[in-house]
Amino acid sequence: MPLIVPAVKADFALMDNPNPTPRRARRGSPLKGRAAIPGDKSISQRAIILGGLAAGETRISGLLESGDVQSTAGAVRALGASVTRDGPGAWRVTGAKWSSPAQKLDFGNSGTGSRLVMGAVAGQGISATFVGDASLMSRPMARVLDPLKAFGATYEGQGPKALMPVTVHGKMGVKAPRVVVETASAQVKSALLLAAMGAQGRSTIIQRTLTRDHTERMLQGFGWDISIDPDPEGGETISVQGQGIISELRGIPIQVPRDPSSAAFPLVAALIVPGSEIELPNIMLNPRRAGLIETLQDMGAKIDIENRRISGGEIVGDLIVRHSELKGIEVPAGRAPSMIDEYPILAVAASFARGTTAMRGLEELRVKESDRLEAVARGLKLNGVPYTIEGDDLLVEGMGQDGVPGGGLVSTHMDHRIAMSFLTMGMAAQNPVTVDDVTMIATSFPEYEDLMRDLGAVLE
Repeated sequence: MPLIVPAVKADFALMDNPNPTPRRARRGSPLKGRAAIPGDKSISQRAIILGGLAAGETRISGLLESGDVQSTAGAVRALGASVTRDGPGAWRVTGAKWSSPAQKLDFGNSGTGSRLVMGAVAGQGISATFVGDASLMSRPMARVLDPLKAFGATYEGQGPKALMPVTVHGKMGVKAPRVVVETASAQVKSALLLAAMGAQGRSTIIQRTLTRDHTERMLQGFGWDISIDPDPEGGETISVQGQGIISELRGIPIQVPRDPSSAAFPLVAALIVPGSEIELPNIMLNPRRAGLIETLQDMGAKIDIENRRISGGEIVGDLIVRHSELKGIEVPAGRAPSMIDEYPILAVAASFARGTTAMRGLEELRVKESDRLEAVARGLKLNGVPYTIEGDDLLVEGMGQDGVPGGGLVSTHMDHRIAMSFLTMGMAAQNPVTVDDVTMIATSFPEYEDLMRDLGAVLE
């Protein structure tokens, strides 16, 4: 019988920075110009992790040098690999057989880095203790650790949700299992794929809902034997050949495309600030990451995609974005995995639309850096935007181009996407919008404030 990994909900305490840096956004001139979005965080994290497992050297260009990626690089070094910065965005990783680290692995705010490395450790005969900042320490890890038991891994964590500190004891060479993943989480799936590399035989990972496929694409690029087929019951079946060793990976050069999740903030700002027109070059357009663009276009957004091409195995293109009159729409639950990180900024766009925007199937928002569904709802309320939460669905009553009152002070709870989303609202609302802290933005988008100011945004 296959192991069934159920969809999991979790509630956890929201944490706050004891030394916050507040910021206020207000209306200014139209946004104009060309913005160089930083490299994609998902690709950057995976490049360092797989490079650290691979034989030989992996040269990475365009790497996102954010707090999250730096934390993952530090952890991979502690596990035995060499990770060197040669220049801005240019990094070199020389892989090695990982060994149990002498110190705890501190992942800062990086949920992706910590959960993927848990998977890699689970497939090897080593142990490691994982810690992070206050936000990461409050996030549930049982949702990824319990499935890893299929590969013989054991763990000790804090309470039933397995909060950090968590110690993972990996096991190499277990008989390859068959695992069904019900939850729509690329992190859970990716952790299982990395664990499968250390198993004996061919592991089968079945995901019922399609999620980001960066790990699968990159494993293929590194030369690993992995196949992907549609599952007759829905979703996908991923078959991974385990070797009982990790060094079968071969280092490769990687060009990191620009992050569509980071691009979402200037993109929506240009749509809602009257008179705006901006260009966002070299944005990743992987179909499993492009849900926000598709949704905004359905709402009437003027987003043109030029010079569509393939770079490093990923689709990229240049976006031309112009101020638009948006209308409310029904966003199907099936689109959620392709834009799960973008729902906070979509809620802001929906606030300036005409009519109701219904966002369905947002359960995964409850297990991010904060309970993002509740955090978004509170931010909307503080700024005078009507909304309804029905289970895991969010319905936003749009107030039109000039109808959002603003004026709120939003608690970010150390969540970078909540901070950037409500700063975006302030750029077009009737009154300025303040967020209580922006320090955590450096974990994913350290250039955010300078980039937005260069386009004409007013951040005080």
